[in-house]
Amino acid sequence: MTDAPADVVESVEPSRRSRRRWRRTAVVFGILALLFGVPWWTLLATPADWPPAVFVTGTLFFAAAFVATPVLMSLGHGRRHLDWAAVTAVTLLGTAWVLFVWSMLGQVMRLVLQLVGVEDQARSRIVSLAVVTVAVALLGWGFVEAMRVPRVKKVDVAGTRFGRGLDGLRVAVITDTHYGPIDRARWSAAVAARVNELRADIVCHVGDIADGTVEIRENQAGALASVEATSALVYVTGNHEYFSEAQEWLDYMESIGWEALHNRHIVVERGGDRLIVAGVDDATAKASFVDGHGEDLDAALADADRNLPILLLAHQPKQVVHAARAGVDLQVSGHTHGGQIWPFNFLVRLEQPVVHGLSRHGERTQLYTSRGTGFWGPPFRVFAPSEITLLTLRCA
Repeated sequence: MTDAPADVVESVEPSRRSRRRWRRTAVVFGILALLFGVPWWTLLATPADWPPAVFVTGTLFFAAAFVATPVLMSLGHGRRHLDWAAVTAVTLLGTAWVLFVWSMLGQVMRLVLQLVGVEDQARSRIVSLAVVTVAVALLGWGFVEAMRVPRVKKVDVAGTRFGRGLDGLRVAVITDTHYGPIDRARWSAAVAARVNELRADIVCHVGDIADGTVEIRENQAGALASVEATSALVYVTGNHEYFSEAQEWLDYMESIGWEALHNRHIVVERGGDRLIVAGVDDATAKASFVDGHGEDLDAALADADRNLPILLLAHQPKQVVHAARAGVDLQVSGHTHGGQIWPFNFLVRLEQPVVHGLSRHGERTQLYTSRGTGFWGPPFRVFAPSEITLLTLRCA
């Protein structure tokens, strides 16, 4: 038996990595080609007979955006971390998504106009103008929705195991603040002030604090130090913490007065009744290979009195599968952003059991999924408003 030559063995793995890298690149450029190509075709290339200057200018814009987006994304999220490049790239992506969606719907409009006898040139111009008008309106409104301080959404949650002393206990939920390339320090302070107005017993941050390390995002996250609760401030990691020093964020939150529920629990007492408040790491934590991290509900509930009701913080709604098996009464999650930009909510639903709102899982477990307090990536929210949630426990 003979061994394979060392140089052959050593060349196999780099070759595989190279092929995977090229496949990923091809997929990315394929998606970008669709996002920018379909709007270009709908607005410019159909028989609208636009003046040459309009056609050439529009074509150059789409071509420049197609080329610039991956370059700017690399500059913004690669080693250089240029915030202006990241903001420009995600804004282009958000704009392309909205134009793509409404260009597709424009094709339906085109068919209807054809059926009623509108001639080719007029039909194409009507569709183009309609798509641009709707897209501009939605992007403007979506930007305002993304940047405003969220409204408070109030929800009552009735549970048979919530004792009378817990009836009326108020749980304020913020999540997915995503402090990032756009400096939202003033927004963050306004969110903290609005949460404090609620005078909640428990305030939860359910992960995805920021895109970046504590060092570069502390100026925005620092407002969380002013948040107040009568009983407990609690926090768990989201998936984005595992892109940028999860343990550092856990330590930071502890340093400003929050209980970091890193697979552990605390007990809150009110009116003679007690509530277990537990938290687990995000579902992606184990795959991130950060030492000591990984979703572990058994560890979070270790030594807990299982006769007491349990409130669980878990970033992703799909983690409710483990919560239902463990007999958790209420899980609070974020992650979905409610889809953020319609109709992305339908794609989110392919991965998560719930996109937003209160739902029941199994005989005992309820899940509240927040649309999120901030936004990720494109600074737009279309048909998916942000929220600060106030959950009020009720003794059923």
